[in-house]
Amino acid sequence: QVQLVESGGGLVQAGDSLRLSCVASARTFSSYAMGWFRQAPGKEREFVAGLTRSGSTTSYADSVKGRFTISRDNAKNTVSLQMNSLKPEDTAVYYCAATSTYGVARSARNYDYWGQGTQVTVSS
Repeated sequence: QVQLVESGGGLVQAGDSLRLSCVASARTFSSYAMGWFRQAPGKEREFVAGLTRSGSTTSYADSVKGRFTISRDNAKNTVSLQMNSLKPEDTAVYYCAATSTYGVARSARNYDYWGQGTQVTVSS
């Protein structure tokens, strides 16, 4: 069993920055590739960013590439998402997820564990 807890969400204005964090309760955190997903009202859950077990390889959705950065600290069992230049369309509930699949998984179906989510609201 792996438990994931997200934090760092909030209400910000367009152009602001936020840093989301996810803490995992896992004995072998480095055995999991990690990802961030988001779900906006009336839309499907979508892939935002992901990285491999070591964090050496990352992947981003086109909509956030150049603005968001995903990273992990295996010694602290954490994965983060630095979000810069936020836009109103970034408004969503953001979820942290873990998968035993090798490499970066972009499909939600590949993820085994999910956090409860944290709300990010960007006003214009």
